[in-house]
Amino acid sequence: MSDLIQPKVLKGFRDFMPSDEILRSDLIEKLTRTFRSYGFVPIDTPVLEYTEILLRKSNGETEKQVFRFEDNGHRDVAMRFDLTVPFARFTAEHKEELYFPFKRYHIAKVWRGEKPQAGRYREFVQCDFDTVGSDSASADFEILSLMKAALTEIGVEKVTIHVNHRGIFNRFLSKINCAEKSEDILRVVDKLAKVGAEEVKKELCEITGSENSADSILAYIQPDKDFLSTLSHIESLAGGEAEDSLRMKKIYSMMCASGIEKNYVLDPSITRGLDYYTGIVYETFLDDLPSIGSVCSGGRYDNLAGLYMKDKVPGVGSSIGLDRLIAGLKELGLTQNKGSYLDVEIYNSGEDYISYYQKIAGSLRKAGIAAEVFPDAAKMAKQYALTEKKNVPWGILVSADEAKEENLTLKNLSTREQFQNITVEEAIEKIKGDKIVK
Repeated sequence: MSDLIQPKVLKGFRDFMPSDEILRSDLIEKLTRTFRSYGFVPIDTPVLEYTEILLRKSNGETEKQVFRFEDNGHRDVAMRFDLTVPFARFTAEHKEELYFPFKRYHIAKVWRGEKPQAGRYREFVQCDFDTVGSDSASADFEILSLMKAALTEIGVEKVTIHVNHRGIFNRFLSKINCAEKSEDILRVVDKLAKVGAEEVKKELCEITGSENSADSILAYIQPDKDFLSTLSHIESLAGGEAEDSLRMKKIYSMMCASGIEKNYVLDPSITRGLDYYTGIVYETFLDDLPSIGSVCSGGRYDNLAGLYMKDKVPGVGSSIGLDRLIAGLKELGLTQNKGSYLDVEIYNSGEDYISYYQKIAGSLRKAGIAAEVFPDAAKMAKQYALTEKKNVPWGILVSADEAKEENLTLKNLSTREQFQNITVEEAIEKIKGDKIVK
């Protein structure tokens, strides 16, 4: 009987091969640059938190999805299911060390015990960016602007960001005498795109006990022809102009001033089911693949940090679900397969030249070109095959005569074009020229 253990991963979890991890790392680098360009700084928090911290204000569905257990010290702990609640705890715990407004980004794994499906896993990366300490339309707009800029930076141009304001919706619910059931209503309405109007109406009838109320809510969440006309429509149904609708007008004015308004729609059906959102909320959909769901979402959560501190610290933020976004980009054919970060492979034709190979590699790296020497003098067909797997664009070969003169042959591995008996400096110039063109 074999003592070998079968290698396998848990359902909903994954290993990442180099090409997948390179793609994810490249996207994270681009997102990080964009976050920093807006003045956001990085933080980190523990994977494990006390369960009472994570679940103090959550619904039953959230509790079902949390990985929760008792540790060796008999403490009730859970793995973070998002990065927002830990950030609220972080803000309260380090209030005296922080400056406000405080703008942070946090790129890390989170865990949810939900049913795995396309673009949805139990372990995944979120990219959060939040501003706390400012309750302004400018802070709201900056997050919305950053969402668009971040997605553009990673090559996602065709997106539509759906925005709404929970305050206007809550005023409307008060007007039709459904305010006490607002949390349940908001969660049902949030499912409109997934289950359809008929199922939403059925559930609204059960919650409100009134078909008229259900019809009124369905009429409210239908968008009009454009942003401002939709805003005018829901503002009227909610009882007229108020701080919440004025806030939306200011935000839209900033969108227009920045020339990005075409990527945003006012969608009254967007509510974000989580309890802690209090103001503007938003979700982002790929125009060519809306079925995969929102790839970037969030909102204003002015009362969340109040769970852990007496002082009210207003906040607004968003989160990019990186793994879902990558799944969508792959389905749309918008990703590039890279097996390595190498620019050049230096082929090994014998130990006699190994020192010269390493000298060439060192010169290339000093010039900012990623290079490696094939470690063994294997058959050239094998060296070429492995280089192709790694998607390396350039190859360097050295003949006996070239080695004597400290020259080389540079080969473009995609076009097969060769530049024979050139210097290392000339090779560097050609490789860098090609990178600039690309």
